[in-house]
Amino acid sequence: MSTTSSSNGLLPTSMSGRHDDVEAGGSARTQDEHHEQLEHDPDDPFDLDNTKNASAQSLRRWRQAALVLNASRRFRYTLDLNKEEHYENRRRMIRAHAQVIRVTYSFVFLMKLLIASSVGSSSSSTPSPSTGNFDIDLEKLVAMTRNQNVSTLQQYGGVKGVAEKLKTNMEQGIEEDEKEVTDRKNAFGSNTYPKKKGKSLYMFLWEAWQDLTLIILIIAAVTSLALGIKTEGLKEGWLDGGSIAFAVLLVIIVTAVSDYRQSLQFQNLNDEKRNIQLEVMRGGRTVKISIYDVVVGDVIPLRIGDQVPADGVLTSGHSLAIDESSMTGESKIVIADGVGNMLVTGVGINTEWGLLMASISEDTGEETPLQVRLNGLATFIGIVGLTVALVVLVALLVRYFTGTTQDSSGATQFVKGKTSISDIVDDCVKIFTIAVTIVVVAVPEGLPLAVTLTLAYSMRKMMADKALVRRLSACETMGSATTICSDKTGTLTLNQMTVVETYAGGSKMDVADNPSGLHPKLVALISEGVAQNTTGNVFHPKDGGEVEISGSPTEKAILSWAYKLGMKFDTIRSESAIIHAFPFNSEKAWRCCCPSSNFLILSPGDSEVFIHWKGAAEIVLACCTQYMDSNGTLQPIDTQKEFFRLAIDAMAKNSLRCVAIACRTQELNKVPKEQEDLDKWSLPEDELTLLAIVGIKDPCRPGVREAVRICTSAGVKVRMVTGDNLQTAKAIALECGILASDTEAVEPTIIEGKVFRELSEKEREQVAKSITVMGRSSPNDKLLLVQALRKNGDVVAVTGDGTNDAPALHEADIGLSMGISGTEVAKESSDIIILDDNFASVVKVVRWGRSVYANIQKFIQFQLTVNVAALIINVVAAMSSGDVPLKAVQMVELLRHVENVFDTAALGQPYYGYSWSTCTATEPPTDHLMHRTPVGRREPLITNIMWRNLLVQSFYQVAVLLVLNFAGLNILGLSQDSNHAHAVEVKNTMIFNAFVMCQIFNEFNARKPDEMNVFSGVSKNPLFVAIVGVTFVLQILIVTFLGEFAHTVALSWQLWLASIVIGLVSWPLAVVGKLIPVPRTPMSVYFKKPFRKYRASRSA
Repeated sequence: MSTTSSSNGLLPTSMSGRHDDVEAGGSARTQDEHHEQLEHDPDDPFDLDNTKNASAQSLRRWRQAALVLNASRRFRYTLDLNKEEHYENRRRMIRAHAQVIRVTYSFVFLMKLLIASSVGSSSSSTPSPSTGNFDIDLEKLVAMTRNQNVSTLQQYGGVKGVAEKLKTNMEQGIEEDEKEVTDRKNAFGSNTYPKKKGKSLYMFLWEAWQDLTLIILIIAAVTSLALGIKTEGLKEGWLDGGSIAFAVLLVIIVTAVSDYRQSLQFQNLNDEKRNIQLEVMRGGRTVKISIYDVVVGDVIPLRIGDQVPADGVLTSGHSLAIDESSMTGESKIVIADGVGNMLVTGVGINTEWGLLMASISEDTGEETPLQVRLNGLATFIGIVGLTVALVVLVALLVRYFTGTTQDSSGATQFVKGKTSISDIVDDCVKIFTIAVTIVVVAVPEGLPLAVTLTLAYSMRKMMADKALVRRLSACETMGSATTICSDKTGTLTLNQMTVVETYAGGSKMDVADNPSGLHPKLVALISEGVAQNTTGNVFHPKDGGEVEISGSPTEKAILSWAYKLGMKFDTIRSESAIIHAFPFNSEKAWRCCCPSSNFLILSPGDSEVFIHWKGAAEIVLACCTQYMDSNGTLQPIDTQKEFFRLAIDAMAKNSLRCVAIACRTQELNKVPKEQEDLDKWSLPEDELTLLAIVGIKDPCRPGVREAVRICTSAGVKVRMVTGDNLQTAKAIALECGILASDTEAVEPTIIEGKVFRELSEKEREQVAKSITVMGRSSPNDKLLLVQALRKNGDVVAVTGDGTNDAPALHEADIGLSMGISGTEVAKESSDIIILDDNFASVVKVVRWGRSVYANIQKFIQFQLTVNVAALIINVVAAMSSGDVPLKAVQMVELLRHVENVFDTAALGQPYYGYSWSTCTATEPPTDHLMHRTPVGRREPLITNIMWRNLLVQSFYQVAVLLVLNFAGLNILGLSQDSNHAHAVEVKNTMIFNAFVMCQIFNEFNARKPDEMNVFSGVSKNPLFVAIVGVTFVLQILIVTFLGEFAHTVALSWQLWLASIVIGLVSWPLAVVGKLIPVPRTPMSVYFKKPFRKYRASRSA
């Protein structure tokens, strides 16, 4: 951390860049029951309930425990731990090699220019890096800042000389003209850096085929193709192997294309996060621009929490502290304290940060708790599937070589001494293919990816709801939030502040901004105090248009009020200078400045200066010993202090923010002369003169009361944490519905931050449960509250906008920063940015968080129903007859599309194939989600209700399809068919068709696991309707026209009708199933107890 407050200093900085299930409908339980049933299992590597601050050891542990068939794809969207360690080392050495890297990139840049000029494309080529009309060389300018060379700066005439050479007005900035900006970009470069290219489509194709099951199927296809052509000839022999190969190829292409599209989506989201908006001075006005539009010569105001967007020199500053720790990879470059202005001297690749970003690529991967748990679930299911497949493989080989396996015509397949070697190999390959089919059916490789892809889909949709997600895990964690600690200003209120009441001259003014009853001396002191003691600005357009006032909402309100009193902002700023200033201090709730002046009324005899104070009314009032009356005379405040206190309380009870303006004189000879001494000087805080007290109105946001009611009914407690006094906080809380009535407004329900912080740790934990409103709180009080709530077992979401809120945002389970009023430090520390600063948007994030969890559960229920039914059908059929009714090609098409095509449509780009899981994953949030309590952190992924639904549908499908498998020839009237082989094909096609119909109809059941009406809201999800419809059409095409390829034959309309009826039965069956009661204790508890007892006995 470096501290600077010199007006001639170089500034080397850089660019920033216990609860019920959601869909389970479980009944209420106590926290003790939950703790007993769902306690943490330290031996389970997948029991990781929070990945936000998880250690690298725990992240590496679950990766090593996962059963993975395609590691490159499975772990694509998780944090690359090895790469992250490598990047850390790169960041630490970047500064030592900065010059070499810069020269390298400059050389590449110049080579591009030479190539472009050699082909004569002068009109479209990159502009020459010459300095054009500017009187300073680019390399010397960059070297001066990078080396912090003060002597070089002095050679140029100091900061003022550099500004003149860059043709910059240090007070008004550069001209607000597009040509001016373009000329500077041509001369000094743009504020961008070379980005490393993302993976190409070919790389995704390469990764997609590395799936172990696909490799096995490719080998089986090649072997089957070779043997088929050898034994049956090319015309007939290629069908089995070719169809498998084509299905595998299709899966690889679809997987690669969808993954490629996902990568582009994530790139766009990351670009959105990096596109920071900041303020610069152009043409005398403060304008907001993108960080990428900053140019050399820009004047940038520096305030606490801002990320510094370029390298530059400090033109002015007070108590300024710059955090440069990002050069060691610890955090971003930020203003840690103070205020100032910076003249930009280097942008893009000519800055330290630009070099850093050009040399490494950001790894955006991360894991979420759901992702980790789904990896554990997929691992368990995969082990079961592989075990079953191995048992089936051995059983089929034993059956085959013992001569009990028959072909479709009824002949024995293997006769010792008679069956040829080629036939044996061909039959063994088919047996092996059956085992692989079971693996394909049983191992849900795409299940863990479903979380990331559902979150990606939700992230895009949340942008429309004014929420920018910075961490994927925050989406799902928000569904578990039990409490929201919200700021007041701008979140619960509109942040549109106006001064509506004023006390000045010892009494209340009839009109808040009418100066007629005030003495000119009082108005002059108020005007100077407001004009100098601010970070805002008043801009008068040259064309005589309406005055533009900029700054924070509070600053704007006070500046607007003072302007109406007659304040001449530019005149005051030009005729007096600030000697020293302290920015707003959240602990003391004030800011102050000490301007020198040649006004006779302000510094009589040039022997005194005025110190101006502005801050929380009751705090400033306590420091005042006198006030200025309406005649401009100083009066003792003792007799009027109670009057002012009552005025403050009255305004606070009317929801007004009370700000006091005060001043005092100080002898000039007591003011330090040296800058170093001035930095250490503490401005006097006693014997102040009260000038005015203003009441600022900030109305509640429309709809915030309803949003609070929704949270309360959803089991999420809303707490308000504000810096305003208790009376104002109480009034706003009552208006917003956070407090139901005055009777609730007693300690500790409503408490001051000072009282809370003075409690012991255990006392804070007890009191925190009851706190609803905390007034006069500091950021540290907010942090203490978050820590106490988390220790009590709450899942805490916190809103914050200031730099000092960063620790609380980081500590909370979900940090929510404000997109409009939030500092860049707050945004960088948060998980989600609320773009409109609206509490109603926070509630929408809760809805999306619950929706993510609910959709994943729907996807799991549907996916496992398909897996369980297909696995049992194929295993039973294989063990009994040596063949399976659901062939490898059919299951590859069916199940791999369920997993792989899911991601494409989940990102809003539907691929019309067997993407049934997409339907559940893209269900929009519903009000039903907010009528239940939050999702517990350790709630089982597969709830008892899901088990019930899954088993009911699976048993039905297995029973019906096995009956068709063993008695289908008789039931379908095919037993008398002279062509037995054709009859078997019709039966198997009927089984496949009925199985698909069951899945289509069951998709509706999966939408509403705990509701009787599974059709509610279906019209609001057109993607669901489209996929179901197209799936049905494609099934007709596959069965009717892809017979030899898909091992199907055309069915009569009667069999089609029978297939549809079989699927249709799943609807009334689901209604009946939901009448079956389920136990409260999760089934997972019963499964885990024996294993835990076994481990405990071994460890004992």
